[in-house]
Amino acid sequence: MPAFHETLFPLDIALGAAGGPERATEIVTTLSGREERNTRLAHSRRRWDAGYGVTSLAQLSSVVAFFEERRGRLHGFRWRDRLDHASAAPGAAVTPLDQPLGAGDGARIQFALAKTYGGAHAPYARPIAKPVAGTVRVAVNGAERVAGAHFTVEATSGIVSFLAGHVPPMGASVTAGFLFDVPVRFDTDFLEVNLTAFEAGAIPRIPILEIRL
Repeated sequence: MPAFHETLFPLDIALGAAGGPERATEIVTTLSGREERNTRLAHSRRRWDAGYGVTSLAQLSSVVAFFEERRGRLHGFRWRDRLDHASAAPGAAVTPLDQPLGAGDGARIQFALAKTYGGAHAPYARPIAKPVAGTVRVAVNGAERVAGAHFTVEATSGIVSFLAGHVPPMGASVTAGFLFDVPVRFDTDFLEVNLTAFEAGAIPRIPILEIRL
């Protein structure tokens, strides 16, 4: 199985990228004109073009080096989404009450990080597998717990594990706040670099695609 490299794509370039979430919706129009709609994926898949963030030859060179070390599409890596990389609202500080993770039953010790979008009609819970180490804050029934003393977090999977003696009791609300990255890979095995075009203002195409681990 191809490896996942726990390394972050150059942040200064990622923050200038263009892209966002993509859904896979199948639409069938009946003879009466009505539509039947169905989704093939439970989760959206994000894609970006990092070329928009490249503004210098030095940055272009760093992308080529990063691409070569990943062997093109072979190995995954971390990506920081400028628009959506925190459990809190844009511009707000992360708190341990930001996102619901579930309810305790007195025996359950593991809770997976997730971020919920919407709420009135069909809220979507997005799994968070790559939290930023040292940023995860957890609360049980509104009371913040201490990392290392009450719980641990696996930064490579997004799993929160409560330690012995601190397991959430029956019905207790478990919440968390965090910063996170997206697991991605290059969506090409060929980076076309034309220095003449680049110096004339052309943007190189560097496609990035979210992956499921």
